Amino acid sequence: MTSIEAKPAADGILPVQELNACFKKGFISSATKLAKDQIQPASLDLRLGRRAWRIQASFLPGINQTVQNKIEKFAMYPLNLSDGAVLETGCVYIVELQERLALPPSLSALANPKSSTGRLDVFTRLITDGAIEFEAVAAGYNGPLYAEISPRTFSIKVRQGSRLSQLRLRRGQQSLDDAALTLLQQAHKIVQFDDQTQISIQDGIGLSVNLNPQTDTELIGWRARKHAGLIDVDVVGGQPAARFWEAVTLCDLSKGGLVLNPDEFYILASREFVTVPPDYAAEMRAYDTRVGEFRAHYAGFFDPGFGDDATGALPTRAVLEVRSHDVPFLIEQGQTVCRLVYEPMAAAPNYLYGAEGSGSNYQSQGLKLAKHFHA
Repeated sequence: MTSIEAKPAADGILPVQELNACFKKGFISSATKLAKDQIQPASLDLRLGRRAWRIQASFLPGINQTVQNKIEKFAMYPLNLSDGAVLETGCVYIVELQERLALPPSLSALANPKSSTGRLDVFTRLITDGAIEFEAVAAGYNGPLYAEISPRTFSIKVRQGSRLSQLRLRRGQQSLDDAALTLLQQAHKIVQFDDQTQISIQDGIGLSVNLNPQTDTELIGWRARKHAGLIDVDVVGGQPAARFWEAVTLCDLSKGGLVLNPDEFYILASREFVTVPPDYAAEMRAYDTRVGEFRAHYAGFFDPGFGDDATGALPTRAVLEVRSHDVPFLIEQGQTVCRLVYEPMAAAPNYLYGAEGSGSNYQSQGLKLAKHFHA
């Protein structure tokens, strides 16, 4: 009798149904029961644990070193997040996460801040034992997860269970090259303009900034007000936008461009409309020295179904979180500020971003602030 060999699992980003299976197999575990909507179509929200530390400086543990070893050397004082704590602007904190990994050799992982986290100008990165880079989890990693958190503009209140970052599991690694992206663009129109402008494909799809005002307004973007107050990351719509943000309008343009002031934080929108088909996931690459002395987009994951009219979505722009570095920097309409990279899913997810009941906050978005603010 001839045995039938099992079909090898497909490479790509693991969808929601495989992430659920990873919990059952013990590849992912958690100190507490999973929360509702914690697993997204192609990612897992990571939750803060009880233990946290204010530390002297950001660090990476390095090969054969643990995060706890470094915490013992560089911690200034501990915090208990059971009843909540305030993380102050300009300070660096390490928080032990509730989730941990015991990955097989076939799986690795990568992390990014959640969209709402990036739009608050909260800089957060995943760290693992033995890590030599942030946000990346080596194949076969077995150990705890930690978040480095540094609020840049607003002080924030967090607690055990708050979700600031998200994790993707990956089998293999095969981001689409430019030729494959060109074919995907031809098949699905994954990036579109409201005119006949040609897209730029080079090491990913280039996204450019939109400095044309919103329909029937002069609004181009938002500039954060410093020292405006405290934001509770778990409260939706709890703060008036005008208290924390000032509008950037046509009056702020200088000879057709916008000057980004050093150490100020801006929310802008892409000129392009973005779609992520059900069989793909996308990631915005945060910073590229070739496009200027600024950082664009802190939060980089786009799940399957983002901007897809199959979910009922209207044309959806990418929101850009932008901060200049040491010098003022002029950006102009249509200037490329970051690149979008697509990667196949290991399988289409059981539900898509923006589907009813999925808890998606930014489907069909235009120029949109974080969910914590109301008009």
